[in-house]
Order: sequence, then C-alpha cells, then structure tokens
Amino acid sequence: MTTTTTKEGQNKVPEVSVPVTPAGEDGSAVVAAGKASAGGSGPLGRRRSDLMQGTLRLLCLVTSLTAVGFMVSARQSGSVSIYGFMLPVNSKWSFSHSFQYLVGVTAVCAAHSLLQLAISSTRLIKNTPIIQSRTHAWLLFAVDQALAYAVVSGGAASAGVSNLNKTGIRHTVLPNFCKPLQSFCDHVAVSIGFAFFTFCLLAASAVQQVVWLSNNPAKNY
Repeated sequence: MTTTTTKEGQNKVPEVSVPVTPAGEDGSAVVAAGKASAGGSGPLGRRRSDLMQGTLRLLCLVTSLTAVGFMVSARQSGSVSIYGFMLPVNSKWSFSHSFQYLVGVTAVCAAHSLLQLAISSTRLIKNTPIIQSRTHAWLLFAVDQALAYAVVSGGAASAGVSNLNKTGIRHTVLPNFCKPLQSFCDHVAVSIGFAFFTFCLLAASAVQQVVWLSNNPAKNY
C-alpha cells in the first residue's frame, strides 16, 4: 500500500496494489486448479491411486495363485465304514466339476492380475498414469466385475460340495468323508477361503475404477 501527499499537504486516498491471478474469461482456470489440488486428482493423488492399484493387483495375484495351488494339491486316499464294511475311497479335486470351475476362474484371475501388475509396474517406473483414459477405466471395471462374479460363484459352488463331503446326506448311510480324508478337505477349505479373498480384492479394484471415473468426468476428454 502506498500513500501520496498533494502540494496542499493533504493525503490522497491510499492506493492498494492487488496481485492478479491469470484465469480464463469465466475464471475456470482458477476453479479447475483448486479442484485438482483439493479433489485428489493432482500428481500426488494420482500417484497414491496408482500405488493402490498396483498393490491390489499384487495381492490378487497372490490370493488367486494360492487358491489354485491348494485346490490342485487336494488329493487323498482312505477308507470309510458303510454298514460295517470298510470301503476304500480315493478323492481328488478333479472329480468335482465345481472344484474344476474354481481352479479355472482363479487361474484366469491370476493371469489377469499378472498382466495388469506388469503394466502397472512399467508405468509406475516411467511415472505415467496407470489408467490412460476413461475407456481404459471402463474396460478394467468390466473385467474386474466379471471375474469377481465368476470367482464368488465358483467359491459358493465349491463350498456346497465341501460341506456335503463333511456332513453327508441326511437319512442315508453316506458318511462324513472328511474324517478319513481330512487333508483333502483342509486343502479345499483353504482354497475356497483364498478364492473369496480374491473376490474381495477384485471388488475393491472395481470400486477404485468407479472413483477414478467420478474424479475424471467425460468433459475433460
């Protein structure tokens, strides 16, 4: 602020200097900058989102591979008593269509997660956005959703078969097969548990795509 004096010794009205911020005709540049810093869509917010996306892919890869590993190793031989007769039984994951389906969908999830993890790691190293466009975000959202539904359906079907093996069928002599085949049932249970973890991670990844789409409206492209 500066003050000047006239020849008659009277003070003029103070002159105030106000800095001018460059903006468009309607001030859109200033508003957009404020939203970018406050809404988390700036460089720091994008970096955190990318790191979260890469972490989800890594965890999804680990859980899906674990589910596949435990299921394909589920095999055991034993014997059960039916009407007092000891009968040999041999159990293997491939004997059940539900178990086969779960192995298939979790293997696809592992392949998808590995591919996305490789892409994410490369772009993180190059410091470029993992999600390149809204089309890319929609594609990831659709694939994650489809795989999540497939995994949870496979896990539910496998859980039904596993429960039948444990409880048997009421009003029949069908025994509890998990008593002589405890290792087999344990492997199946662990595989189903990790399959449900995979579902949760895929659902979280899909939600992250929705957040990205909401923070990056179509008018920006």
